[in-house]
Amino acid sequence: MKQNIRIEMPQKAKYIIETITNAGFEAYAVGGCVRDSILCKLPMDWDITTSARPEQVKSLFPRTIDTGLQHGTVTVMLDGEGFEVTTYRVDGEYEDSRHPKEVIFTPNLEEDLKRRDLTINAMAYNDAEGLVDLFGGISDIRARMIRCVGEPEERFGEDALRMLRAIRFSAQLGYTIEDKTLVAIKKLAPTLRKISVERIQTELVKLLLSPHPDCLRIAYFCGVTKVFFPEFDKAMATEQRHPHHCYSVGEHILHSLSYVEADKVLRLTMLFHDIGKPATLTKGEDGITHFYGHEAMSSQMAEEIMRRLKFDNDTIQKVCKLVLYHDYGNSSKPNIRSMRRALNKMGEEAFPALFAVKRADILAQSDYLLEEKLEKVEQWKQMYEEVKARKQCVSLKSLAVTGSDLIAAGWKPGKELGEMLHVLLELVLDHPEYNEKERLLEEAKKYQR
Repeated sequence: MKQNIRIEMPQKAKYIIETITNAGFEAYAVGGCVRDSILCKLPMDWDITTSARPEQVKSLFPRTIDTGLQHGTVTVMLDGEGFEVTTYRVDGEYEDSRHPKEVIFTPNLEEDLKRRDLTINAMAYNDAEGLVDLFGGISDIRARMIRCVGEPEERFGEDALRMLRAIRFSAQLGYTIEDKTLVAIKKLAPTLRKISVERIQTELVKLLLSPHPDCLRIAYFCGVTKVFFPEFDKAMATEQRHPHHCYSVGEHILHSLSYVEADKVLRLTMLFHDIGKPATLTKGEDGITHFYGHEAMSSQMAEEIMRRLKFDNDTIQKVCKLVLYHDYGNSSKPNIRSMRRALNKMGEEAFPALFAVKRADILAQSDYLLEEKLEKVEQWKQMYEEVKARKQCVSLKSLAVTGSDLIAAGWKPGKELGEMLHVLLELVLDHPEYNEKERLLEEAKKYQR
């Protein structure tokens, strides 16, 4: 049905739609750009669907790129900006829970819209016709509901990734997943094994960066995480009987996600920071659970999981370092010497994020000593600011003596010279006032043969 709703489209998208319709074809903005416009969000892209065949679209514009002719897609370039224009189509039989064997072009807009995944993504719009909403997308937006177009089992059977997309949209929009759609996800979750880990990783990151990252809980209850992240299922089943905790390991992780900003490295750090706890679980005679060494285990497992999901090396390195040190300083009194050594271990670039990680970890625990623990984090932060303000040396790059200085003083290049630099750094970490060139050269003389 057509709705009396007006959407503000960019001029270039309007021009493409008008050019195609003036040539005697139908054309509409479609999918995410329509949904986001209705939700008063700025669309990332403006995709256009049309009754015109790819070759007909190409003939109407001076510059186009053949981005997916086999699927009916042509990218129209206007002043360096690209707009995907896709012919109405009907997908043939799906053979791998992801790709149709063939794509059949159709002149019928309804046939094109009914192959789409969710009702909120199956609306089309142009200025002349208004909003075309054949499957209740507007009603579902008003009801804050995620629902499949047609039969959920059919939609998920065509493309298993749609199950994770449904959960991700629930997380991004704060919508409830309709019961029938939820049941279908539970039933067909194992078919996600046919989907590439790269696509799963993309959806997982979008979910984690959403306003409701704890919607990963839905993926767990539906059996979705069991397919690509079984370590999380173990965490959900691992109780924490300890005054500092009031949730299972998995629930603690879910709660912690919402206490850091929507930054990829920070959210992934919280996802993995305690993932090694099930593997390090011990119980005392009093029934209290302990997880000795879980930081190192969690860091190791985080690297294995992230490599399995094909994350890039830079992200893996940053996340694993934060996971390894997320409990640093918990059992010691804050002091500036320990802060310098911590900065030396972790690196100056990575360290500031640790405060956000520690705070999120604490806020997702029980109320036991909560204020004291948060106060300690603030004290560590003040120590960090003091080290920075005083410009104290915490690495070889800020040491007042270089390898060249030692060579000029008679040291030979090689292993001993490198070891000497580290000896001097150790000295300066304990006594920052020693970080002067002449004084360090005098110290080095004591070791010179």
